[in-house]
Amino acid sequence: MFSDMFYKVWENGLIQMGVVETIYMTVAVTFFAYVVGLPLGLVLAATAADGVRPNRGVNLVLGAIVNVLRSVPFLILIYTMLPVTRFVVGTAIGTKGVLLPLFVSAFPFVARLVESSAREVDRGVIEASRSMGASVWQVVVKVLVPEAMPSILSGATIAATTILGYSAMAGVAGGGGLGAIAINYGYSRYNYAVMLTMCAVIVIVVQLIETLGKTSVRLKDRRLR
Repeated sequence: MFSDMFYKVWENGLIQMGVVETIYMTVAVTFFAYVVGLPLGLVLAATAADGVRPNRGVNLVLGAIVNVLRSVPFLILIYTMLPVTRFVVGTAIGTKGVLLPLFVSAFPFVARLVESSAREVDRGVIEASRSMGASVWQVVVKVLVPEAMPSILSGATIAATTILGYSAMAGVAGGGGLGAIAINYGYSRYNYAVMLTMCAVIVIVVQLIETLGKTSVRLKDRRLR
């Protein structure tokens, strides 16, 4: 029973397609989450009470938006955003249909990771740059970001693996990738071997991302020495 279903899934190219779709969703959403989340996280760090440009109002508003979006469970977010996703993307199912919910769920998480990384930077370095006449923009771009980069890269690895997990979870709501194969050809057909195989493939992809992330952090640390 297992062999028939497994070989059918393999011969039809579903596993290979699932891997490609999962990697595509993970890379695309991680990229756009950092396009929005990186500057948002830096603003949150800069406008904090101990930041380079404290601004309680801006920090509270942006922090509230991030907290609200982060507090919504991903599956609930997918179903809540169905009308918006259909309007923006044109469909709410498949790989294309889960990209927007994944992005909305990911960028607040990324913002908090970046904020945490930026606030780890030694205050002495920041104060030294300010004493030499550096503007707020120069401090953020030339001091804060370079000093926090190893931690930001480490956070990017965490973000990517989390997004990959969310993309697999989206299979329950009609998404694509390995999660959809696990649900449609494994769980729904009581073929747990297929489901466990998809889990194993996801674990392998996560390990590859972790290895790539750790290598990037090591290389960046060497450049900073």
